[in-house]
Amino acid sequence: MKEQPAQLRWERRTQLPLLVCAVAFGVAYAVPIIVPDAERSVHEACLLTEWVVWSVFAGDYAVRLGLAADRRLFVRTHWLDLAAVLLPMIQPLRLLRLVSTLLLVGRRARMAPQVRLTTYVAGAVVGLLMFGSLAVLSVERDAPRGNIRNLQDAVWWSFTTMTTVGYGDHSPTTGLGRLVAVGLMLSGIALLGVVTANIAAWFISRFERDDQAERLQAAALFELTAEVRALRAEVARLGGATPGAGADVPAPHPEPAAAIAPTP
Repeated sequence: MKEQPAQLRWERRTQLPLLVCAVAFGVAYAVPIIVPDAERSVHEACLLTEWVVWSVFAGDYAVRLGLAADRRLFVRTHWLDLAAVLLPMIQPLRLLRLVSTLLLVGRRARMAPQVRLTTYVAGAVVGLLMFGSLAVLSVERDAPRGNIRNLQDAVWWSFTTMTTVGYGDHSPTTGLGRLVAVGLMLSGIALLGVVTANIAAWFISRFERDDQAERLQAAALFELTAEVRALRAEVARLGGATPGAGADVPAPHPEPAAAIAPTP
């Protein structure tokens, strides 16, 4: 059995721990927003957890870069991972750390061979809906003209925004809130396109399988017809050659009656 590359072994071993870290990040991000009146120590612990998770993902990228056979190719093909790691370094905002963590989790999820497209799309929808609601609530709750004041309004707004319905009863008024809205709208359109393309591809593959089966049946029928025709031709040839062979043999002529002497 061929030995797997070190990078692939590392990615498979760290898949579950990174998923646990992502869940911890989600909890740490959600608690201060859902419970804004929590003690200061709780907020500090959640903030520390966010940075620890980001550090874990950054270390994972560094290890994968070190294990890569071609590091330049790895950087070119994993530029989104690098951008997500460097994003909090540029401007350490909680919203930017949220985006970077979502990007890193999504990249690692797509690398797992057992993750199917349907599961990934469903997870992406739930994740974007949850984190979009929390993000817009965190930036719109204390806005002077904001109309998204609680979690229910935030979830409703995120759902209508991702589905591109947009009733207009709730809308962000701050710059960061509108940035979150743009991200949710683009993500919703992209996910809808993925689902539509997946359904279309399923129908096309089904039609192709049916068409291939019909072509195979037609080819088999054509071969059977050709064999029947060949057998008919052979039978006709053999049937026509049998009388001809018998015609070349002269038929016996009977003796004249007068030539036969009577027996005394």
